Amino acid sequence: MSEHVPNCEQSMADLAFARLVARLWEGALTAGQFLSMPQLVDLLDLPLAATREAVKRAEARELVSILPKRGLQVMTASPDVVRNCLDLRTILEEQGARRLIETSAALPLDTLRADHHAVLEAARSGVHPAMAQRAMATGLSLHDALATGLDNPVAAAVYRANRDRLAVIRNARPFLPDRLVSAMEEHLAIIDALACRDAVAAVVAIRAHYRNTLRWRGILV
Repeated sequence: MSEHVPNCEQSMADLAFARLVARLWEGALTAGQFLSMPQLVDLLDLPLAATREAVKRAEARELVSILPKRGLQVMTASPDVVRNCLDLRTILEEQGARRLIETSAALPLDTLRADHHAVLEAARSGVHPAMAQRAMATGLSLHDALATGLDNPVAAAVYRANRDRLAVIRNARPFLPDRLVSAMEEHLAIIDALACRDAVAAVVAIRAHYRNTLRWRGILV
């Protein structure tokens, strides 16, 4: 976006982008969906100019594709896209874990462990759809903690953009109750490795989580 855009227009474009990303996270915009610009303007409830700027920014982050004279398409959740996004997250998290351990950075490991155990115990008693949001928030808390270890604004921006793409991917299929227990156990293995300051074990646990996530999605590793 041009640095010469007036502040009011800049702020409106920022708001439009924030709303667009929020709609992707909420599932109001779904993987592979086609929209015209007027439809998106109505959905975001903001002016056309701001919406266009938001779409350009979203395209730069590979969240949408602009279709000239037709509108836009939300990113797909094809096997290749899923694999690439999860692989990117794994690469970033492995490096984040290494740096966190190398620098002895403080992490809220007790809170992370307690939250994951709480979800795990609840899941073992019977998983229901209402647990989906709680489980997602708990899982994201660990992924985000690993990303803090990057300590690099460029890498952090890459992580955030990929985080939004993964939100679209998650919404592209129903919540899988049977996956919840194993996912929490895999996260706890990562937390244990971080607590022991064992970089090798952390990387092994992160990669195992990546491979198992792909398998649960029916994607060959």
